[in-house]
Amino acid sequence: MIGLEDFVADNYSKIGNQVLPPGASLGNGLTPEAAKDLGLPAGIAVAASLIDAHAGGLGVIGADVRGHGLACEGQPVTSRLAVICGTSSCHMGISKDPIFVPGVWGPYFSAMVPGFWLNEGGQSVTGKLIDHMVQGHAAFPELQAKATARCQSVYAYLNSHLDLIKKAQPVGFLTVDLHVWPDFHGNRSPLADLTLKGMVTGLKLSQDLDNLAILYLATVQAIAFGTRLIIEAMQGAGHSISTLFLCGGLSKNPLFVQMHADITGMPVVLSQEVESVLVGAAILGACASGDFASVQEAMARMSKVGKVVFPRLEDKRYYDKKYQVFLKLVEHQKEYAAIMKGD
Repeated sequence: MIGLEDFVADNYSKIGNQVLPPGASLGNGLTPEAAKDLGLPAGIAVAASLIDAHAGGLGVIGADVRGHGLACEGQPVTSRLAVICGTSSCHMGISKDPIFVPGVWGPYFSAMVPGFWLNEGGQSVTGKLIDHMVQGHAAFPELQAKATARCQSVYAYLNSHLDLIKKAQPVGFLTVDLHVWPDFHGNRSPLADLTLKGMVTGLKLSQDLDNLAILYLATVQAIAFGTRLIIEAMQGAGHSISTLFLCGGLSKNPLFVQMHADITGMPVVLSQEVESVLVGAAILGACASGDFASVQEAMARMSKVGKVVFPRLEDKRYYDKKYQVFLKLVEHQKEYAAIMKGD
């Protein structure tokens, strides 16, 4: 028992017992009292809503991709994975039939797209982890000063600095001997282990701006490897995913996007409208207003492709080797914990 008995009393009278799908029109629309407070007409349609991450998924996953050379153009919407990436990240995959994925939440029926089952993976810290690694470095004050002088964000400056120091090699190769396990706040998916900790291997005495930039890159790569691990778990359970649809604050960082494409080996679609959570909310409102016959129709009409980032397949062997190291990190961490718990 977890103390929720009151919710089920009297046929769920405290929370209601009628469940409507996202985008369904509620009651008689906006009440006169709410209309007065909001400065809107009474009676306008009010839609059954979604939480922010699910609204973001709804805002990107159904985009019309025709003419962009994507495999998912000829595949069902279930071949797409929406990744809502900000302070933390959520990975939304849908299916026509329920799929149970160990370590991944769900399946939930009609939780995001009506008529489809939702599986939701996630990473507890992503944007917050990048901030933590960058802001805690000794060279951060220098980075701030130089970025401010150029009227850039610290991350735009780091991206340009990486391009400067990479020389002839691909930028991702700068981390050949620096590896990060990103679970500084435990693992949500697919290991579902809150006891896991972050790891960094390959540190040197250097604390200059080059060192900070490479540590930042390794952290971004680690987050992308975490996405790859979630995808592999979902694929292994029965999902068939070919294309990523990214939204959220981190999707505005071109390095973050390119690393996700390179490390997963999948193209990444970015929406024309960067605030995809708002697009998802607008889709729900349009459906409640009767402008579209279904949420799926509204998704295809209201969500537009802005940019497609393809993986650099020539770098695949390098990232496959990095991924092997990534998996070894957590394997070794568990071994260390077992040693310390032993007699």
